[in-house]
Amino acid sequence: MLLKLEDVKNNIEQWITNFVEVPHADLGGWAPCPYARKARIDQDFDVRLGLAPIHDLTQISRRGLAGKSVIIFAYDPKDIPHDELSHAVDVCNREFLVPNNLLALEDHPDAAEIVNGVVMNNGTYALALIQSLTDLNEKAQLVGRKGFYNTWPEEYLTPLFKHRQDPRL
Repeated sequence: MLLKLEDVKNNIEQWITNFVEVPHADLGGWAPCPYARKARIDQDFDVRLGLAPIHDLTQISRRGLAGKSVIIFAYDPKDIPHDELSHAVDVCNREFLVPNNLLALEDHPDAAEIVNGVVMNNGTYALALIQSLTDLNEKAQLVGRKGFYNTWPEEYLTPLFKHRQDPRL
């Protein structure tokens, strides 16, 4: 499928509005991301069509977040299989992003992320979401102290904190 930036932006904004910022009983009454609503309202994220994950992520490691809290690269999941995206994100995190205080998280429709029965994925696009590592760790500490991670299963949290400070410690 040929991705159109406006369609991708609309899809992601609807996903954020209708899912990511909505509290879920199965997540202890928390939204999947307690900071998503503010980022959406403030337009503090940027959606871009990705060319190739390694290229895109290394460019961000050099240029930074351009004044946004999150940069989201979207790919056609038929063009970027899950294992390819996962490998690219892992390599770029280790080699380029983490040393520059950035972290990419992946989301792919072929790799369902399910927490207590709640499907976390966007479901339409393969995504790489890049944030400041320091900011992510600080925000995780704040919500962690309030019990945000208390209902999340360990098998989900261990890989989530792979390149981060575990806020539960």
